[in-house]
Amino acid sequence: MDLQIDDFYKDCAAGLLQLYHAFPRRIALYVEDLIGPEQPDEFGLPSKRHESCLAALLWLAEEGYLRYDSTLHFEALDQAVLSEKGFLRMSRAVPDDAQLDQPLPPSLLRVRASLAQQLREALRGADGERLARLARLIFEDRANPQASSDTV
Repeated sequence: MDLQIDDFYKDCAAGLLQLYHAFPRRIALYVEDLIGPEQPDEFGLPSKRHESCLAALLWLAEEGYLRYDSTLHFEALDQAVLSEKGFLRMSRAVPDDAQLDQPLPPSLLRVRASLAQQLREALRGADGERLARLARLIFEDRANPQASSDTV
């Protein structure tokens, strides 16, 4: 089992959610806020878990999901904000079978159906399988179905 991939999904979801919550403001996106405090190694270098989380955030930037001005040592991305691509992916509607039969106002249905809200619920509930499934939707390009041949 590739546990680092589960951590990657969790880190990406948590980072993008924090940016979505602050959107359109720019914020400092701290690794510790996403994964909690991690003790540096005996040489004072960040833990592997800390490095992996920062690498996931940098990967999101390289792939165009977010922008940032600089890194703050190994601690954070400074002046980070969702890109248009990141914002559209997080706000896209994802059907949730549990909510389809509930008579709710359209505005509430829109919010509850958003990928951001469903990722938030999966993180809060520590539902690893649901989180992995939803996180893969972040990377799915609906305009180009061949870009993601994975079934979710």
